Amino acid sequence: MKIRLLFALVGFAIGPALPTIAQEKEEANPFLYRAILATPQLAQQLDPINSQFDEAFNKRDAVAVAALFTEKATIVTPLGIFSGRDGVEKHFTDVFYRFPLSDRLTKISYVYAFADDLCAIGGWTVTYNPGRPRPVQAGGYLIRVYTRVRDTWKIRVEVDKYMTGAGQ
Repeated sequence: MKIRLLFALVGFAIGPALPTIAQEKEEANPFLYRAILATPQLAQQLDPINSQFDEAFNKRDAVAVAALFTEKATIVTPLGIFSGRDGVEKHFTDVFYRFPLSDRLTKISYVYAFADDLCAIGGWTVTYNPGRPRPVQAGGYLIRVYTRVRDTWKIRVEVDKYMTGAGQ
C-alpha cells in the first residue's frame, strides 16, 4: 500500500512537468530560404537599373527596356504573361503603341535578399495623355526579382499591378 502511495505522489509531482519536457525547443522551418532585408548599400545597387528602365521607358525604346531583363525573364501584367527577352520587348512595343505614356518614375520601397537574388517591392507612376484636356497621373505596384549577370543586375521577374488615376 505504501509503495502505491509513493508512486501516486511521484506521479503528481512530475506530471505537470512532462508536457514542458516533451515540447521541441526549436520548431522546424519547412522553408529553407529566408528573406532578409537588404542593406542600404546593396539596395542602392539597384538604383542604376531602375533609372535606366525609366529613361528607356520615357524614350519609348522597347529594345533598351528589354535589354535590362535576363534572357529567360518573365513579366506578369494585366495584359498577360510574357517570357524571354523577346516577349518582354514585344510587350513594351505594344504598350508604347497603344498607350500615350510619359514621365515614368519607379520608386523601390523594400529590397529583400534571397540567396543571390534581390526581391524589390515598390511602385511606379506615369503620365497618361490620351488627348483629353488634362493628362492623368497613373501608376501601379511592382515586384521585381533581380539577379546578377556578370557584373550587373538584370531583371529576372517582374509583376505589375496597374492602377488608373492618382489615389486609386
